[in-house]
Amino acid sequence: MASARDNALVSNVTYGDDAEIHALLSDLRRNDPVHWTEPDGFRPFWAITKYADILEIERLNDRFLNEPRSVLMSKEAEHNLAAMWGGPDPKTGRVSPLRTLIDMDGTDHRAYRGLTQSWFMPANLKKLEPRMAELAKRYVDKMMEMGPECDFTKDIAVYYPLHVIMSIMGVPESDEPRMLKLTQELFGGGDPDMRRSEREGDSNVIADFFAYFNKMTEERRAHPGEDLATVIANGKVQGCPLGPVETASYYIIVATAGHDTTSSSIAGGLRALIENPEQLRMLQRNPELLGTAVDEIIRWVTPVQHFMRTATEDYVLRGRKIDKGQSVMLIYLSGNRDEEIWPDPFKFDITRENNRHAAFGYGAHVCLGQHLAKMEIRAFFKELLGRLDAIEMTGPAKRVQSSFVSGLKTLPVRYKLRAA
Repeated sequence: MASARDNALVSNVTYGDDAEIHALLSDLRRNDPVHWTEPDGFRPFWAITKYADILEIERLNDRFLNEPRSVLMSKEAEHNLAAMWGGPDPKTGRVSPLRTLIDMDGTDHRAYRGLTQSWFMPANLKKLEPRMAELAKRYVDKMMEMGPECDFTKDIAVYYPLHVIMSIMGVPESDEPRMLKLTQELFGGGDPDMRRSEREGDSNVIADFFAYFNKMTEERRAHPGEDLATVIANGKVQGCPLGPVETASYYIIVATAGHDTTSSSIAGGLRALIENPEQLRMLQRNPELLGTAVDEIIRWVTPVQHFMRTATEDYVLRGRKIDKGQSVMLIYLSGNRDEEIWPDPFKFDITRENNRHAAFGYGAHVCLGQHLAKMEIRAFFKELLGRLDAIEMTGPAKRVQSSFVSGLKTLPVRYKLRAA
């Protein structure tokens, strides 16, 4: 029978409670940082909770692969995915044809990543700075119009990064609510407020994404444009066009991760500033601190809380033998609170230097959109804090109940803003 700790470590409910998840992870870091985990209803794995160990495994991307188990899922979820897409199924071992960048390794990963990598490099993103500033103003203006109260997460934070990435991809603004809903259902499927309701029938979230993006692929191949969708639709790997599954999978990872994690950072960052008013005042007086403040916000929130890897050979970590074929869960949320790396890690400190957090991953699989995310967060807070006279929470903030990607689903606030 599984221990209560192991069951808590895989429970979406645990990740919806800041105090509970951080208490659990702190205990593991102190007492069992490489922890063999056998929860009910899940295939067993090693929970890796120390920053140095996470980076060590990330560096060994030939010994620890993303396929076939890139994220934590219950046996039931794996089996259901297999029934629809062909795997990975714990009963049959079949591997899913749904392959995003997070499911790829080696030459495949390098080739597919290379299709869009130049789009997300600082030199190319620099041309977006004026547009980013314009959009930040647009959403702070919206916040002012809605004032003096709003739910910052639902009304502002989810829409600003969504509009940025959809503009880059070429998705019409009229379709943005649909993309937001599908993303929330995909990442928040374990949360009762986010999951797809039964009245919507048997329609599958991933299938709905595929239907939308397959149509977009046809349009961009027939009528190429200047957007990122055109790059993906007409991309080639080893001289061959991407197949329909690979193309749609590529769209999905860009369209979802490209906004959800950034909105979580913006909402979580504002909450941290409200709860640490001396940090808020310091940042308003010293806007040049925005650079270090953004990294601290991302460390503090860590929207992507884990990824999984599977060992291709036996490996010893902190004296524990990880057998070939066993999986490890790299818990970034824990690594970013590691007491050996950050002095006073549970203090929110916008002046923290050399903040080499693990929120974007590390090595070959480091987040493709990290520079875009930091640019968006910086632009938004530059606009907001320059016009903000006062802000407070009017009720409790609530986290999404999800072990994979999480952040605030509500942040009710009252505020006073100045006109631009």
